[in-house]
Amino acid sequence: MVSKVVKVVNPHGIHMRPAQIFVAAVQKYPCDIFFQYGNKRINAKSLMNLMAACIKCGSELTVVCSGDQEEEAMAEAVALIQSGLGE
Repeated sequence: MVSKVVKVVNPHGIHMRPAQIFVAAVQKYPCDIFFQYGNKRINAKSLMNLMAACIKCGSELTVVCSGDQEEEAMAEAVALIQSGLGE
């Protein structure tokens, strides 16, 4: 299991389009990927869970990857969030 804290830089947070980009990119990894956001643990491979979390700009998330290819998944997940997910 690996984890890293990242800050959401999208001006409008993780809304529908950035969430779709994120989920599509990480689905290829067989490991579990979660966001720890406040007291919530969010399945980051689920578009509906990401949308329901209402993650705002400036929020700090702990990205947690566990299982096969966890290092690769972590690198891509962090890079996506830090890039602003296309915004």
